[in-house]
Amino acid sequence: MNSCTTKLNYVSEDGIRQLVDAFYAKVRIDPELAPIFERAIPGDWQPHLTKMYAFWSSVMLTTGRYKGNPVAKHLAIPGIQPHLFQRWLRLFNETCRELFDDPVSAEFRAKAERIAESLKLALFYRPDRPWPLQAE
Repeated sequence: MNSCTTKLNYVSEDGIRQLVDAFYAKVRIDPELAPIFERAIPGDWQPHLTKMYAFWSSVMLTTGRYKGNPVAKHLAIPGIQPHLFQRWLRLFNETCRELFDDPVSAEFRAKAERIAESLKLALFYRPDRPWPLQAE
């Protein structure tokens, strides 16, 4: 998106598609995230993108379109580590700021922060270890 383009000031299905597409374009070239995602999605990315459109539609527009289990999906990803969620959030937040005005961007970012923390807890929290996990 160039600086002359008006940022979106409301959440819509089209805006969600733009966000998902732009975000995953960044993920696919990120030196740390790309290898993890390429192992998890080795071929056609469109089914994953379509699922993410439905996911964010459900989160932001309460459409109920997403039918899935994010925890189970993330448990099956080899190489996933807690620190990668911060990298994911940085790219997601950057993309939100590029596409949406401040209130809409903040709404997406707040939801993403809660989702990331929930996933980290589900994937990595153990009562016998300190939380949050310290970088090793």
